[in-house]
Amino acid sequence: MFPPCQARAAGNRQGLFNMNHYATKKSAAQSMLDVALLMANSSQLKTVLHSGPQHRFYIPLIALISLSISLQVIVGFLLVFIVKYDLNDVKKQPRLSTMNNMATVFVFFTVLINIIITVLGFESEGNRI
Repeated sequence: MFPPCQARAAGNRQGLFNMNHYATKKSAAQSMLDVALLMANSSQLKTVLHSGPQHRFYIPLIALISLSISLQVIVGFLLVFIVKYDLNDVKKQPRLSTMNNMATVFVFFTVLINIIITVLGFESEGNRI
């Protein structure tokens, strides 16, 4: 019987499933999405700052966008550390699992925060943005 981290890939007779390769691809894809959201949040923050404090949701929007950006940076660091370690090392698997779970929770909260940012929205010179 193979350990869970070394199970044979379905239909692959050439070798064991490489968890490190999978984790690297997963983290790269997640990082690209994180960068896209980071750019969108940066643009939103710029627009909110240019709209000025006359908007009634000015402070909440700045706080939420800043929190979203902070969570994205934390997720980015977690993904770097997850990719850095060898997933096949059984001793490191609990720590990597915890880091992966933390990243998932932070991504979930980032999505919720961005939904709230979208709901609050803001208006600049009469145009809804």
